[in-house]
Amino acid sequence: MLSPPASLTYIYSASPNMRKLLFLLLWLPLLCYAQTGAIKYPAPTEADFSLKNYAFESGEKLPELKLHYTTIGQPRKDAKGRVANAVVIMHGTTGSGEQFLSEQFAGNLFGPGQVLDAAKYYIILPDAIGHGQSSKPSNGLRMRFPKYSYNDMVTANYRLLTEHLGVAHARLVMGTSMGGMETWVWGYRYPDFMDALMPLASLPVEIAGRNRMLRKMAIDLIQMDPAWQGGNYTTQPRTGLAGAISSLIFMTSSPYQMQKAAPTRELAEAALDKRRTQLLTSLDANDFIYQFDASRDYDPAPHLTKIKAPLLAINSADDQVNPPELAILEQEIKKVPKGRYILLPISDLTVGHGTHSHPALWGHYLKELLTLSEKQ
Repeated sequence: MLSPPASLTYIYSASPNMRKLLFLLLWLPLLCYAQTGAIKYPAPTEADFSLKNYAFESGEKLPELKLHYTTIGQPRKDAKGRVANAVVIMHGTTGSGEQFLSEQFAGNLFGPGQVLDAAKYYIILPDAIGHGQSSKPSNGLRMRFPKYSYNDMVTANYRLLTEHLGVAHARLVMGTSMGGMETWVWGYRYPDFMDALMPLASLPVEIAGRNRMLRKMAIDLIQMDPAWQGGNYTTQPRTGLAGAISSLIFMTSSPYQMQKAAPTRELAEAALDKRRTQLLTSLDANDFIYQFDASRDYDPAPHLTKIKAPLLAINSADDQVNPPELAILEQEIKKVPKGRYILLPISDLTVGHGTHSHPALWGHYLKELLTLSEKQ
């Protein structure tokens, strides 16, 4: 395990005012670079891939499983004729690959000279099963849709890469939150497939404790709403979905940032109302149930010794989904032969669980990982 750099340890132990000043000095060059305007990179391309008669691990089947994906850049082949520059980035629960096209993320990673310069790398952003524009319950099957899992997501994406995109080996596999958990699964299920792994905002153990309780409460709240009608609703079961959204808001919250942004009762309630309205208009109740339950059998812990590629796991200290006081990663990372763990301390710049989508805070670690794995 690699501890945070001495500079971060010093900053974390400093007084609050000194800590703010030191963090500003440390990150200012990165933040200024990120805000110099739209950074140019090759235009994203969207497409679909269909898997016929797809069999899920549950034993259920779909006549056709559609996987939507976005690519940026072009594949480049090595002397042996294999694609050598593929980078796979996987999104979190309820999200899609499109979220990585934001200025906050792409603007700090994909531009000229940046860590994942899209002129150099072939970036692949899949929509996971049940998410985005890939096949999902709300397409028509509702609660008759196969009960997919994270393993199904990884298997489907592996087939997308190998059977459709011609990628037999990846330079990097990484992901945020649910995508981070998929990254752990990729590592032990396909240990020779990648040069490097970077799971963000995740833990490589069974979803249990408060994490599972919050997910189960969210699912139960939807299903207890009479308007859900066993999944056969014609309009969204608003009461149950609003209750489920409460779990989601809490899980992804940052107490420090919320207090700064909403220091009065009026501001807090207005912010809550705005966020809840956004989610009520963008989420589907059945999709939500499946998305939250897909982690039910996730548990990489017994398989971590199988991971061969250098792996760098990054979490933030204000992450309510993966609270550092559990001390899980400190123990589990010891099982990964080439594993390292970085815990970003709470600062004015971290935003709780969502820190995973702020590469201005962890991009230098990604650069270090790519340099290290280049030598393997």
